[in-house]
Amino acid sequence: MTPEELKAACLAFNGAEETFPFGPETSVFKVGGKMFAISALDGEPPLRVSLKCDPELAVRLRAEYPAITGGWHLNKRHWNTVVLDGSVPRRLVDEMIEDSYDLIVAQLPRRQRLALDWPGEHRPKAQ
Repeated sequence: MTPEELKAACLAFNGAEETFPFGPETSVFKVGGKMFAISALDGEPPLRVSLKCDPELAVRLRAEYPAITGGWHLNKRHWNTVVLDGSVPRRLVDEMIEDSYDLIVAQLPRRQRLALDWPGEHRPKAQ
């Protein structure tokens, strides 16, 4: 995955925006003012991205893929850092980006979720 592909994948979601709160070298992708992905797109290879993750899934992914580790300078229970060196399948990386976005959107007020036309807002509730 190239930096351009990563940026496009992160910005593909409704309401997603790229910000630079930590300086021009670090892209922070947010929805509703909350971070869901962080990457130094112009940094030294290999490209890395930090993504929010369900804690149980985060542990399983780290065990399966050496390129996935606890979030660098982040809460390692809720964040993974993925080295995009080709060892993690692209489809999984895309799913992890979407999951990270969904975890953040799910925490937003209902009005914001509806404004984003988030599919999770329209799913039937479990009984």
